[in-house]
Amino acid sequence: MELTRFKLSIEEGVAIIVFNRPDKANALDKKGWEELQTIFEHIDANEEARVAVLQGEGKHFCAGIDLSLLMSIRQETSDDCEGRMREKLRQMVLRLQAPINAIQNCRKPVLAAIHSGCIGGGVDIISACDMRYATEDAYFTIKEIDMGMVADLGTLQRLPKLIPDGLAREMAFTGRKLKAEEAARVGFVNNVYSAKEEMLEGVMAIAKNIAIKSPLSIRGTKEVMNYSRDHTIEEGLNYIAVWNSAMILSNDLNEAFMASMEKRTPKFKN
Repeated sequence: MELTRFKLSIEEGVAIIVFNRPDKANALDKKGWEELQTIFEHIDANEEARVAVLQGEGKHFCAGIDLSLLMSIRQETSDDCEGRMREKLRQMVLRLQAPINAIQNCRKPVLAAIHSGCIGGGVDIISACDMRYATEDAYFTIKEIDMGMVADLGTLQRLPKLIPDGLAREMAFTGRKLKAEEAARVGFVNNVYSAKEEMLEGVMAIAKNIAIKSPLSIRGTKEVMNYSRDHTIEEGLNYIAVWNSAMILSNDLNEAFMASMEKRTPKFKN
């Protein structure tokens, strides 16, 4: 896989994805959005990858959408028919949503390791991740409101499920920064670290702990938790009953029992 906006490697079951446009504060142009989707679809299908860590090179984690992409919207959607132009605009928004949906739909857990600025589209991206970790200097801002836009890639849909609704609205209406300490206090990030190196070490330890678990069970847990988040308790209980009736009698279950009896660490197939 040839990548120009990201770096990707897999180590001990952990897929490490790195935003790699430090000279542009890791803002994503059209090519970047395409690569983001390709990467997470690849991780979803790659049996060697059991968990993913998303991090950034340079001064900031991610500055969101590159302004060049925003400036190209009128040119790419122009048409002498008003209806067709609006249809093209809608299709463009859906295309930009797709890479972020690919993060949520990836069957493997995705951990975001965030330092310094996480701005606009960057918040869309991390809101689709399973867990978020930050450095003390990290901050999060829904910048679209200051650009005369309504955020349209997932923040307004996902963020109110992750933090109190009133706080999500305050961020969306004002564009103010949510700093790391406050983000941890409201549960948006799992932990705050003093420095980037310390954060990456801590996040990798968590990722490696996930990677040694049963891959089938990890994938099932993510599926069931995502389903339960969007449904009633009763619907969620029925879903897990159906899920486990299909999945529980696995080789992973046998290996876990045998390892426990033999007092050893279980070894699961990819």
